[in-house]
Amino acid sequence: MKPIRYTSKMVDEFVRNGYWTHETFYDFWDRNARECGDREALVDSKYRLTWAEAKRLMDSMAISWVEMGIPKHSRVIIQSPNSVYGFLSRIACERAGLISLTVYPYLRQRELEYMVERTEASAVIILNIYNKFNYLEMYKGLQKQFPHLKNIFLFDNEVPDSVPEGTFSLTRIVNERAQKPVDESILAERRLDPIWNVALLTTTSGTTGIPKLVEWPMAPRVCTSKGRVDIWKLNKDDITMAIAPHAGGAAGTLTYFAAPLAGAKTVMLEEFSPDGALALIEKERATAIGVVPTHLVRMLDADTSKYDLSSLRFIRSAGGYLSPQIAEEAERAFGASITSDLGTQDMGSVSGCRVEDSRDLRRRTVGRMLPGNQVRLMDEENKNEVPDGEPGVLYFRGPHAPAGYYRDEGLTATVFDPNGWTTTGDIVKFDQECLWILGRAKDMIIRGGQNIYPAEIEGLLNDHPKVASVAVVGYPDREMGERACAYVIPKAGHQFTFEEMVDFLKSRNIAMFKLPERLELVSEFPAVGDSGKVNKETLKKDIRGKVEAEGKS
Repeated sequence: MKPIRYTSKMVDEFVRNGYWTHETFYDFWDRNARECGDREALVDSKYRLTWAEAKRLMDSMAISWVEMGIPKHSRVIIQSPNSVYGFLSRIACERAGLISLTVYPYLRQRELEYMVERTEASAVIILNIYNKFNYLEMYKGLQKQFPHLKNIFLFDNEVPDSVPEGTFSLTRIVNERAQKPVDESILAERRLDPIWNVALLTTTSGTTGIPKLVEWPMAPRVCTSKGRVDIWKLNKDDITMAIAPHAGGAAGTLTYFAAPLAGAKTVMLEEFSPDGALALIEKERATAIGVVPTHLVRMLDADTSKYDLSSLRFIRSAGGYLSPQIAEEAERAFGASITSDLGTQDMGSVSGCRVEDSRDLRRRTVGRMLPGNQVRLMDEENKNEVPDGEPGVLYFRGPHAPAGYYRDEGLTATVFDPNGWTTTGDIVKFDQECLWILGRAKDMIIRGGQNIYPAEIEGLLNDHPKVASVAVVGYPDREMGERACAYVIPKAGHQFTFEEMVDFLKSRNIAMFKLPERLELVSEFPAVGDSGKVNKETLKKDIRGKVEAEGKS
């Protein structure tokens, strides 16, 4: 299946410059099996596999699917919690020339109906029951709706009675097949071209609540993974740990994509609890963990002093807003650096901080551009490039971008222009070689013709000892057009006044026009879905309502 967006000119450019290669992710597992086969590669609560054992099982899984007659380029949905077999099945799909879509365990029929239909998936890989939910029953219903869904593979050793035809225990198939030799030449013929074949599908949020599907060949993912290995200084002695689901970027980028390139071991936490995560870090001597901010907050609420966390080197937090206060608290409690970066499933990876970067750069920036990425900063009105040192809307192109939305050239064209340029909509500036995000273009406040970038004010106010979190939004004003309002969550036991806010910001020597002209104290912020990101549209609506009500009184 050819990627819909890539052109020969684009491919030649990225290959010629060394960013895209013909390596697959399986190649790194194969290399590690040959060079350090007796070292542990993959661990969960049930299995501990060396690189050699992992290769043997994924080869057995892949050849089993080939021998069952599943055609090359077939789409396979993997819905699994963090587990060794969930991890292996992703690599085995690649090995068998199948296109995998790994999804979160919490997705249900509405989202999955769309995915099964859109991809014309021929197989799914699931647990029978997980967290009291019966996945097998759900997929039995989907199988009736979509006849192309021919096979259901279970991670369970036992297959329940009265299952549809084509339902198998994947673990039993693999372990039985692993007793026989595998003709690797058959699997070599199934090899996907890392550039010209779609190999992976990922999901991204849609405005309707139905996820969109993004298609990826392996070359851009390998390219990004090499960039991450470099900025994290990941090596074969590292022990990475998936606390967030490996299906998503927060943990998946660290464990599924980057760790095998460095020969680093991966530990899977199947079910999150604060003490369970902390205990596993201590037990396995994890050096790097992948989390979403909620995980960090909940682990900090536990008694971290009970655990030996001295092995931790860095924390990869993604998938939501991490306040500077939580980051500071976590770094003190864990004794590890927290990295930040910029990227989206729709557009690819943009930049990242190095583990050894200063605290200020890791808090206030999203790091340096990844190798090969080109950047333009444009003004919002005329789409002209801004002068050096001036803020502008971020446009970029490079070898870290996906092929587009799955089989949808029209939707893809709304994100990428014909030359591959795209925008996150962020207003940014470059300083100290790093990308400083000043806000979203839609969030910029224009007060009397002067631009106020909310992220700049938020970054300063987050340093106030009484402030737990802050969000700055604009509200309409007859005289100035817009003014700024700061929504603040004070730290527990503290009061925070408008005068304190203004005096603090003045002490930071910012222009007077940037000072927020209202302060609203709240106990929590509205969030965008389950992302953890502050829903500024809700805050804008709230402050507009208050201002209008005051005008009528």
